[in-house]
Amino acid sequence: MSQYLNLSRAARLIGISRVALQQAVKEGKLESFDGMVSTEDLLAAFPDASFGDDPVFERIAKIREEAFGKRVRERILPDREVLAARLFEQSVELADYRRHLERYHATVVNALAKLKALSGSRSEIDDLAKWLNHELEAALVTEAPDQLDAMEGYLRIVSAHVQLQPSGREFFVEGKDTLLEAALRAGIAFNYGCSGGNCGLCKARVVSGQTRQVRHHDYGFSEAEKSMGYILACSHTAVTDVVIEALEAGRPEDIPRQTIETKVRAVEMLGNIVKLSLQTPRSSRLRFIAGQCVTLDGTEYPIASCPCDDRNLEFHVPLEDALAGLKKGDTVSVQGPFGGFVLREDSGRQPLFIASGTGFAPVKSLVEHAMALDVFASIGLLRIAPELYLSNLCRSWEAALDNFSYAEVADLALLPDLLDRDVYIAGPADFVAKTRQRLLGEGLPEARIFSP
Repeated sequence: MSQYLNLSRAARLIGISRVALQQAVKEGKLESFDGMVSTEDLLAAFPDASFGDDPVFERIAKIREEAFGKRVRERILPDREVLAARLFEQSVELADYRRHLERYHATVVNALAKLKALSGSRSEIDDLAKWLNHELEAALVTEAPDQLDAMEGYLRIVSAHVQLQPSGREFFVEGKDTLLEAALRAGIAFNYGCSGGNCGLCKARVVSGQTRQVRHHDYGFSEAEKSMGYILACSHTAVTDVVIEALEAGRPEDIPRQTIETKVRAVEMLGNIVKLSLQTPRSSRLRFIAGQCVTLDGTEYPIASCPCDDRNLEFHVPLEDALAGLKKGDTVSVQGPFGGFVLREDSGRQPLFIASGTGFAPVKSLVEHAMALDVFASIGLLRIAPELYLSNLCRSWEAALDNFSYAEVADLALLPDLLDRDVYIAGPADFVAKTRQRLLGEGLPEARIFSP
């Protein structure tokens, strides 16, 4: 029996991006009904879909192989109460399906008996009785299970689908992640403050579905808020698929300035560049938008890491800078964020990133954010020599993602097609200026060129 799935879950099941599935619907290759697609149509439109490529099912296979080892269980599965609640919800749904099927079956059997009692009064009745009998026998034949339906059952146990209102953005909650953690991993600029259950800035209203508190919080809700279904996203997870109403940061100015004392977690030499890894306290994480900057002990640096991990911050520091001499355990004061070099997610165009030198730092943050969003059909990255550090990381992105392309060049002699691109440039000031002029000369509008 064919089942209807929302586009996000359908895309995940067959291992393609949501934007690719939306394109298939737009081109008429796949029928959609109120934002839902049937498993039968999905398999027909994507006959070569590989279910094994989906990381969710790879992790399920790993659980089996390791016989539910403790570390795998803790990392992948939700806690026991949430898991039990999801299994109970599926059991209730299955029981409801069975009850309806039994009722339909009984109705058909009774109708058939009544038709047989009228047999001979009219030939059409005999024909209808034969047809009903044939259909009843066919319904009792055991068929091979719908592969997508079976996979979707697994997916609903290990994860829950979340839709945000009013933006309409979607993401999945996996394992023991809270709603806030899952939103950040998906590249969503969810409104929050302490992430520890004290400030209440991550307050959200549950519109539909079931959530459960998995972490303690000290924030107190009024009785009116409780009755309206408000929760804290930092301390609750989704039990079933849910729709929640919550605030998001739409612009850089929506993010408050913060001052945080961090510790040096690691220092790694990358040729003439030092990769500096800082860690914030658990109770005071840095909220920022990909591409933004902060000051480290008074000196400005772009953040090289993704906002999806707001506690572990990465910076690329030239070897001659004073911060390059830091050691593990040293304290560094972080102030910020600031800057408007951020991704234009809703422009409808595909991003092309061009980086030179340590300009790769903010570009790396933007690229990882674009990957997490899963809304772009094509992401391009050009890096201009010299200082092509972390090249293997870029190549691994290209190998892992069908919609990502990477090239290292000595200059911009050969630019890709810019027809549907927004271009983001980062690097030394003279490099940015020359590249901007080159793009303008190619006919790219000023409004589609962005730099720090």
